[in-house]
Amino acid sequence: MGELAAEKHAKYILTVEKKKDSIESVLMEHLRINGAYWGLTTLDILDKLAAVDQETIISWVMSCQHESGGFGGNEGHDPHLLYTLSAIQILALFNKIDTLDIEKVTNYITALQNEDGSFSGDKWGEIDTRFSYVAICSLALLKQLDKINVEKAVSYILSCKNLDGGFGCTPGAESHAGQIFCCVGALAITGSLHYVDKDLLGWWLCERQVKSGGLNGRPEKLPDVCYSWWVLSSLIMIDRVHWIDKEKLVKFILDCQDKENGGISDRPDDAVDVFHTYFGVAGLSLLEYPGLKVIDPAYALPVDVINRILLH
Repeated sequence: MGELAAEKHAKYILTVEKKKDSIESVLMEHLRINGAYWGLTTLDILDKLAAVDQETIISWVMSCQHESGGFGGNEGHDPHLLYTLSAIQILALFNKIDTLDIEKVTNYITALQNEDGSFSGDKWGEIDTRFSYVAICSLALLKQLDKINVEKAVSYILSCKNLDGGFGCTPGAESHAGQIFCCVGALAITGSLHYVDKDLLGWWLCERQVKSGGLNGRPEKLPDVCYSWWVLSSLIMIDRVHWIDKEKLVKFILDCQDKENGGISDRPDDAVDVFHTYFGVAGLSLLEYPGLKVIDPAYALPVDVINRILLH
């Protein structure tokens, strides 16, 4: 089995942001704040966060905030819950959450809860369990979870549970590993994991491992490094991670590295990107790969960052 090319991956993350005229940069313009979260968290797991200019990043993050309190994916882009969580997570990495007007951000998030407990992603009203997770995670990091109707939020998430033990984006929607992470993560943060059928869901999740050792997101799909996060974190939260072959998954992730130029791809020999580099490194952290900081499976931030916030 190969080794993690940690130095190369850190260098890749640090150089990719500088290539403003690359096709990847142009395509990611609308969600640059998500990309910053993926890249910076990767660096922190690799213990390389000191290599970035903290003040410049924080200044740019704050420039993405709107009068409403929400954050856009970049300067001049509309606010959305997804980008607001990434902004909070970036500030959390640097221990700078106090830079925020917490009441203003909290009001933006709480106003997006609907009568049935669900959350809209923004003012245009799309509903998805991703947004339930994002709202709950954001408010927990701000220590403002009591500002929403948590009981109704949990009830809505449970209405999206399926007969196979999984969860979909809305009631009756197909189970998907990404949605399962969102629902299980939200239930974990709110202390509601007792509502999950852990054996049934654990069975569905461990069935996502294919012969190569990688994990897919739904039955009959190809494996993808990003599910090393979505599936694995869910299995850890419900205490069923011993149901998969961890060594084979480690090998699959390591096989997806570009060992010359750094970065991790979705599958072996594909092009690398920041998204898969983050989820590959985060997956290895969950798998207790040596030399990596431990990441929290519910908050998707290093455990020392979460402890600093929640135990402060």
